[in-house]
Amino acid sequence: MNDFARLTKFATRYAEAWCSQNPESVAAFFAENGSLSVNDGPAAVGRAAIAEIAQGFMRDFPDMIVTFDKLEPKSNATAFDWTLTGTNAGPGGTGKRVRISGLIAGSKGHFDSTEYERQLKHGVDN
Repeated sequence: MNDFARLTKFATRYAEAWCSQNPESVAAFFAENGSLSVNDGPAAVGRAAIAEIAQGFMRDFPDMIVTFDKLEPKSNATAFDWTLTGTNAGPGGTGKRVRISGLIAGSKGHFDSTEYERQLKHGVDN
């Protein structure tokens, strides 16, 4: 199996971990002292902190599905493109469905936060 095939398999399993409703499954993909940041926010350092980020999304979107869209080779890393689909039905949620795409590169996740906020208020179809 070549490196790209291995990365593709890894990315598929990573997306499945986000769908598992088990935040530790997401954190297990990171080194003990690994980090993850979302939209240029502060880095969550260590598996426990990464699990807290995952738990937040899992709580807010109990029916969350994260799909692996593609891998994008970059100059210094490979970006993981994904799409999250789910209903904001967690505590204090709006009950609206969202569908937002983004990427993770170098343990930094990014998505369009303006569109995300719009969908939280109005839903994906409005």
